[in-house]
Amino acid sequence: MDNNSVQKTVLVALVLCIVCSVFISSAAVLLRPRQEFNAALDVKKNLLLASGLLDNPRATAEEIEEAYKQVEEYIISFETGEVAEHINPEELNERRMANSPDTRVRIPSELDKGSIRSRAPYGRVYLTRDENGDVDLIILPVHGQGLWSTMYAFLALDASDTKTVRGIGFYEHGETPGLGGEVDNPRWQAQWEGKKVFDDEFRPVFEVLKGQVDSTSANAVHQVDGLAGATITAYGAGGMVQYWTSHHAYGKYLENFRHTKNMDTSDYYYEDHSSEEVSL
Repeated sequence: MDNNSVQKTVLVALVLCIVCSVFISSAAVLLRPRQEFNAALDVKKNLLLASGLLDNPRATAEEIEEAYKQVEEYIISFETGEVAEHINPEELNERRMANSPDTRVRIPSELDKGSIRSRAPYGRVYLTRDENGDVDLIILPVHGQGLWSTMYAFLALDASDTKTVRGIGFYEHGETPGLGGEVDNPRWQAQWEGKKVFDDEFRPVFEVLKGQVDSTSANAVHQVDGLAGATITAYGAGGMVQYWTSHHAYGKYLENFRHTKNMDTSDYYYEDHSSEEVSL
C-alpha cells in the first residue's frame, strides 16, 4: 500500500485512535479506585476542618484518617428525626435517592430557601465528643444552589444549644473564583463562628446578607457579610442553612437531641438487619 494513499492515511489514523482509546480507558479504570479514595479523603478533610478537629489544610492522608477516628457517623430519618439503625452508611447514596422518582422527597417551595427541590428521605449526622464523653459537636452535611453549581458543605453546631455555629466548610462547588468561589475563603468562613442559626423559638433565621452586617442590629447574631459580586451565591449559602435546619430536614433531629441531650448514643451504630428491605 502506497504510504501517501488515502487508504493508508485512514488506516493509520484509525489504529492510532483505537490505541489511544484503549490507553485512556485502561487508565481511567485503573485510576478509579485512587480517585474515589482521594474524593472520600477530601470530604473527610473538609469535615474535620469545619469542625476544628484539623487545622492543617495540607494534612497527610494518615493525619486525616487519624483525626477522623474522633467522628461518629449516623444515618437519620428526616421524617422522624431519629437514627435509622437499619440503614448501612456505606450503602446510602443520598444524591441518587434525591434524584430518583421512587425515593426523592419534594421540598415545598415555601421552605426551599436553597433551591434544592428534592432530597433523600435519609441523611447523615456526624458527632464528636469531649474528654468527658459528652457530645461536643453536631456536624451536618448541607447543600444548596449557587449561581453556577450546587454547593456542598459541612455545618458544625455546638451541641450544648444546637444552634451556635462552630464552623463551616465547603467541599464541592463550581462557583466563580474570586466571586462566588470566595465561599472557600477562611476569612469569610471565620465570620460564621458564633452565629446562631435559630432564634429563641428555634425557628431557622440564619442569613448571608447582600452587604455587610450591622453590628448594632438585633439580628446581627444571625447574619454574616455577603460576598462582593456574588449575591446569588451568598443567597444560596444562607438559604441552604435555613432549609437544612428546618423541621423538613435536620430540625426534627436537633429537637430530639435537645430533649435527650448527652444521651448515650453508643447503640446507634449500624447493625445488620438483613431481613429488612430498604431501597437505597
